[in-house]
Amino acid sequence: MLKRVRGRKIRMEGFNNLTKSLSFNIYDICYAKSKESQIEYLEYIDKEYDSDRLRAIIEEVTRIVDAKLINLSTQDYEPRGASVVALISEDRDVPDQMVLPEAGVIGHLDKSHITAHTYPEFDIATGLATFRVDIDVSTCGTISPLRALHYLISCFDSDVVIIDYKVRGFTRDTRGEKLFIDHDINSIQDYIDEDVLADYLVYDINILADNIFHTKMQKKEPKLNDYLFGPDMDDLDSAERKRIRALLKKEMQEMFECQNF
Repeated sequence: MLKRVRGRKIRMEGFNNLTKSLSFNIYDICYAKSKESQIEYLEYIDKEYDSDRLRAIIEEVTRIVDAKLINLSTQDYEPRGASVVALISEDRDVPDQMVLPEAGVIGHLDKSHITAHTYPEFDIATGLATFRVDIDVSTCGTISPLRALHYLISCFDSDVVIIDYKVRGFTRDTRGEKLFIDHDINSIQDYIDEDVLADYLVYDINILADNIFHTKMQKKEPKLNDYLFGPDMDDLDSAERKRIRALLKKEMQEMFECQNF
């Protein structure tokens, strides 16, 4: 169940030129004992979230925020990683201007844009592999990227999620009064399902006066078997499982706090 606050209905003097920006970063962590398993994991995750998959996610985000996709560009990198950039419009009646390439992804909107980038990496010393996804959604006008937040979280296996949302610029109502935000929001958490939030340690840093909202999420009780990758994970004794569990917990904590421990 979402806890969204009902938005205010405002009569505008002209075009609503507020800019609403959502930055969504997720980290998916895995443990692979051997170098072969680490590389195999990275190849798997890179294929799972290639430019085609990111393109489909961006197209759905565009639909959810009720925008029109104007242009899209995609790119798969060597040896790993993918990027998608899209331009979108608030007006679904804008004439089609989109030519899609067969490989690589970039999307263009006449009022807004969406970008997605992936960063797979692993640490040979510890056996930890990390897959990071950065998605940025910037919109102008009445549409808000917060509508797509719950969907984005559901698209990935998210161990750590860091979200930033801000509103910039101003628009005017029919009396000529400046409006620096056109919807009610107390926290980004208002736009995430309570069943999802229950699985995470969550806290906010919000500056309401400046329309800046920041939320961090860390998985509360990760199940070890969900983080083990490769055929050499079947015969771990209790001491090794305990060591790996502590390693994973430390890795998540460092990402959550953005510092080394």
